[in-house]
Amino acid sequence: MPSSLTTLAVNATSKVSDSAGTAGPAWRQFPFFDVVPVKDVHDLESSPDIFKVREPFYVFSIHLLNRDFESVKSWVAHIDGRVTHMVEQKDILVTLGEEDAIRSPVLKIWDMHSFDGKTGAPLLLRSTRIQLGNRPHPVTTVALSASLSHLAIGLGDGTVILYRHLDQSLASSPSLTNLPKIRTVHESPTEPITGLGFREPTDEIPSLYLFIITTNRVLCYQASGKGSGSAPRVVDEIGTGLGCACIDWRRRDVIIARDEAIYGCNTDGRGNCWAYEGRKSSIHTHLSYLVIVSPPFIPSASSASATVRNFVARSTNTQETDITKVTVFDSENKIVAYTGPFRQGVRAVVSQWGNIYVLTSDGQLLCLQEKSTADKLDMLYRKTHFPLALNVAMTQNLDDSSVADIHRQYGDHLYLKGDYDGAMQQFVQTIGFLQPSYVIRKFLDAQRIHNLVTYLQELHTLGLASSDHTTLLLNTYTKLKDVARLDTFIKTESKRSSTTANGSGGGGGVKSGTGDELPFDLDTAIRVCRQAGYYEHAAYLAEKYERHEDYLRIMIEDAGEFRAAGAYLRKLGPEIAESNLARYGRAMLHSLPEETTQLLIDLCTMTTGSLKSESLEEAVTPTTAKRQSTTNSATSTTAGGASYLSYLALNRGGQNQILDQTNTTQPPSPSTKTIHADGPFASGRSTPVAPATPTAATTKGGGSQRAQTPTTQPQMTQSPSTPQPQSQRTQGVAPVRLPSPRVCFAHFVDHMEQFVVFLETVALRRYGQSLEEGGGGGQGFVIQSMRGSMSSSVETQQLVEEEDKEDQVAIWNTLLELYLTLPSSVVEKEEEEEEERRKKKKEYEEKAMKVLRSQLPFDSMHALILCSTHGFIDGLVLLWEKLGMYEDIIRFWIERFKSGKDDDASKRVVTCLMTYGGGVEEPRRQLYPIVLRFLTSTPELLSKHREDLKGILEHVEEEGIMPPLGVVQLLARNGVASVGLVKEWLMMRIKVSQDEIENDKNLIGSYRLETTEKMKQVEELSDMQHPKVFHVTRCAICKAQLDLPAVHFMCNHSYHQRCIQEQDVECPICAREHGVIREIRMNNERLADQHDVFIGEVEERGFEAVATAFSRGILNMPRGEEMMG
Repeated sequence: MPSSLTTLAVNATSKVSDSAGTAGPAWRQFPFFDVVPVKDVHDLESSPDIFKVREPFYVFSIHLLNRDFESVKSWVAHIDGRVTHMVEQKDILVTLGEEDAIRSPVLKIWDMHSFDGKTGAPLLLRSTRIQLGNRPHPVTTVALSASLSHLAIGLGDGTVILYRHLDQSLASSPSLTNLPKIRTVHESPTEPITGLGFREPTDEIPSLYLFIITTNRVLCYQASGKGSGSAPRVVDEIGTGLGCACIDWRRRDVIIARDEAIYGCNTDGRGNCWAYEGRKSSIHTHLSYLVIVSPPFIPSASSASATVRNFVARSTNTQETDITKVTVFDSENKIVAYTGPFRQGVRAVVSQWGNIYVLTSDGQLLCLQEKSTADKLDMLYRKTHFPLALNVAMTQNLDDSSVADIHRQYGDHLYLKGDYDGAMQQFVQTIGFLQPSYVIRKFLDAQRIHNLVTYLQELHTLGLASSDHTTLLLNTYTKLKDVARLDTFIKTESKRSSTTANGSGGGGGVKSGTGDELPFDLDTAIRVCRQAGYYEHAAYLAEKYERHEDYLRIMIEDAGEFRAAGAYLRKLGPEIAESNLARYGRAMLHSLPEETTQLLIDLCTMTTGSLKSESLEEAVTPTTAKRQSTTNSATSTTAGGASYLSYLALNRGGQNQILDQTNTTQPPSPSTKTIHADGPFASGRSTPVAPATPTAATTKGGGSQRAQTPTTQPQMTQSPSTPQPQSQRTQGVAPVRLPSPRVCFAHFVDHMEQFVVFLETVALRRYGQSLEEGGGGGQGFVIQSMRGSMSSSVETQQLVEEEDKEDQVAIWNTLLELYLTLPSSVVEKEEEEEEERRKKKKEYEEKAMKVLRSQLPFDSMHALILCSTHGFIDGLVLLWEKLGMYEDIIRFWIERFKSGKDDDASKRVVTCLMTYGGGVEEPRRQLYPIVLRFLTSTPELLSKHREDLKGILEHVEEEGIMPPLGVVQLLARNGVASVGLVKEWLMMRIKVSQDEIENDKNLIGSYRLETTEKMKQVEELSDMQHPKVFHVTRCAICKAQLDLPAVHFMCNHSYHQRCIQEQDVECPICAREHGVIREIRMNNERLADQHDVFIGEVEERGFEAVATAFSRGILNMPRGEEMMG
């Protein structure tokens, strides 16, 4: 049947007189329904016309009505009879009626989808008589299952018949009489059937059950499923009259109305029971309500029902007519939603279109309209029935926000009454819909702080707490000194995986390890616990949820547990350890110098990605073992650039000063979860390190195995006794990127000795470099290229190698400065004995000299500045010597002598001249004038080094280092040196010069004779008047007798024509000599135009270069313009 239509059977209902008043219910009554008369659309003064007609025709007709109660369709269902029962499901209408021509009741089934265009009647699907024996019995009740599979009919003789698979029968055959075989499921001759109803299948009970109600019992029959077909079983020994039984609105239980109460029965037995006394003529369902109709009775002012008494009070002549009372009962909330009297009795009650329609015996139609939920709740609010309002809201399926608002009002009501515990129970129900601040402000008083804790805990449990809520809750715990509840809260696991979408609190939790979200803001919880002094709880949170930076801050800055912090750092990956040590390295070194130093060493040398501690023998150098008994000292150290000691700020304060300075620095970026042990470093200043091998290692055959050496790395050797680098001991492990050691330099301010340990150990374990004896001077280690394991470009690889080289240079530069700085600092602080001072100073100076003598990668210029600054003379002289700055060495000793710091400096000057004066290829001439000038500067020096001076002059004479005139001018600049000092040397030099002049004269004479001869030959050859006579008789090539044809040249060489080439126009013998001369001349002509070359030679050689140019003819060479002119 269409949803906009309803079927009303117009039938007469016999009145039952009731002279006694009915007792009113014991439950609260509320006017949730308004009575509205239904008027005819054409006549607004009267009820619908369809209910006022009294012709016999309508007694046998069925009308289909619309919302205006106008007849849309009508037809005669039973000819010459009447309709006694109707039931409809899925637009299939089943009618039972009586016809004059047939003694037995007639069953008809109609299809409400198909109507006859002429008669207006729906399609008749089935028509049959209900007759089990010879004697017909009237039908008392009928029930049709929701799926149309079963139809049950109850008869007046106590018999119940059942049609099974009715839907299949209707679909399979068009025959009007083709119905399933009747099955009699119950017979009770003494108990007429007063009601039937099907319990529909559910997920819990998938079978279909039929409730059978008699005047004395309630039975249950299983109509489908396993075990169906057995005899009905009794579920209750209380029956009811006709019309006083129905199935509840959920189609699960049967409702039985009796005079003393209303009972509910299910398949297992009696269920709910509601005490509602009074006679009842019928009971109906409307949504979740029960509509109870009483039989007509005469109202009385002494009635137990307040409704009847009020009716009597408002009416006159109440004794002349009877009334029927209709009660709408909310069984779930146990309230009476409506009760009212109706004059002249009630003919029918129909639930349709969300309303209750009551048809009175005099044809009046009244509509019971339910008030809106808001109006009903407002009515309950005014009477402070908040629990009942909550029940009504749940029954009406209100949204969660509306229910929360009821809880809020209920909580406000209890709060005003002083019931704070009860109020908090209600406010807790509003979480997610009500602003938490609304509730928190009410319970900030110290007397109500426990209630506030309850609310805040629930707020966190639901994941709707903000950081402010977490702060408030933790502060509350700390004020109450409730450590147990604080432990419970802190160690609470995550409750839900996501926050409520409607929540207004905005939880600030973080993800836990399982992927769920914490019920509180982790940052806030850690912060508040720290502020309150609960460091254990704060550390627990930071460690559990991998907030490494917070954990270290707590353990170091708050609890002072440096050892625990160091152990925790070793558990982390190298990247996180590096990030946190950048902030806390200095503080940890102050408290645990040796352990922290070892941690930093492992960080810079562990190529496996793990920071697990090693044994002390493997982890440190022999230097460390010597100094383990020495107390660490605090002195000035530096870091940065090539030298890292001169740029670090000094801080000789205590631990608190270190922490204060640490806190003012910019913290490193927040740490994430622990990096896996095999993960690479991601530092911007990091160096890829592969397993290292020595540059030279003796092999089993006496040979050597060479490692690949980058061009930028200095060549060094490693002794067999030197411990293998850490990377060498971890072969087979994938290489990782190690951080630059320079990032750790700043931590060692005020910890110089530990700084030395760190640098020496890193140099040994990471680069294979050490100062131990037997290492061949500079123990070397070359980082292998990682091109085979790292996909990087050539430029990137070169950049990495350059950075690594810079790290090595920085290490040894800083070590050298420490060797020169540390002895005086340590002595000053510890006030050691003189012998110990000299011993320690000598030890460090020896190390410094080892560094300077080795091929280790340090910056020579930087080392030179260090030695000069700290007055380390041996190192200074050694560096000058290595740099070829011999003149500086001599001048240094000269200045030392002049300043009076060293009386033996003059001897060192002479020694240095003898050592450095003779070069490998030629003597270093510039040194001799300096020394001669120094030795003749004072009479004392001259008298002291007279023999040395003579030896120097003899060496100058032998090597020709200085001209005699230069020596004389140098010695004659002052009156210290006399002529007698150099008389013999001058006489010898004059004699040698005279001999040279004589030799030069002889050479000049020979050159002139040769020139004259050449000029004569040229003149003869150029004279064309005198013939040339050739007297040569032999060939110049084959030396045989010359015969014709012969070729004669003007140079007096003759040849057989067969001995020379035809194209030769020049004497073959003279051509080679002339070619050499021409080549020399061409070179001279080319050099004549290269003025910069000539100027450079003049600057370097002086007059000698000019004379050479003259001899070559370069200066008198004609220019190109003159030759062209």
